[in-house]
Amino acid sequence: MAHLFDRELNQRSGSKCELCKSEANLGVFEIPPSGEPELLKCVMICDACRTQITGVSDLDQNHWRCLQESAWSPISGVQVVAWRMLKRLSSLGWAQDLFDQLYLEEPLLQWAKNDPLDDDPTIDSNGTRLWDGDSVQIIKDLDVKGTGFVAKRGTIVKNIRLTSNPGHVEGRVNKTAIVLKTEFLKKTI
Repeated sequence: MAHLFDRELNQRSGSKCELCKSEANLGVFEIPPSGEPELLKCVMICDACRTQITGVSDLDQNHWRCLQESAWSPISGVQVVAWRMLKRLSSLGWAQDLFDQLYLEEPLLQWAKNDPLDDDPTIDSNGTRLWDGDSVQIIKDLDVKGTGFVAKRGTIVKNIRLTSNPGHVEGRVNKTAIVLKTEFLKKTI
């Protein structure tokens, strides 16, 4: 069954994958979570991009070098997919550098962060998802091993960094970089 936006997306994309510019095996991809079908929440992509985005096949890091160009697309859906893929590839130097350069307006950034394929999110004590750069508040006095100070309840820790362990984040308290357990944190605005 043909997708509702085939014609519009073919015209917008020039009949090429909006990510890698391939002309083979193109199809409409609704960016999850999509809800009601909407042209701005769809991109025209090839099968190679689709299978890697959805996790059907392993990531081919060389394939995604195409993001060095497509990440700067004016199309919001392309920006969101590029952000998500660069985040997944962030262990690679070139991908992390490009990811650090990207800027998305706040509504677009929240959409990008709401990736249902990010299966092991870091959450605070209230179940709210945490992201790199968020600010959190400590909800219990914490003895900080090896430093001789206590991180006091109510302390705001700005610009946290996620770690490979979803139960921990890194942050600065009293100008000291420390690892904090997420069960003792709550996200602040």
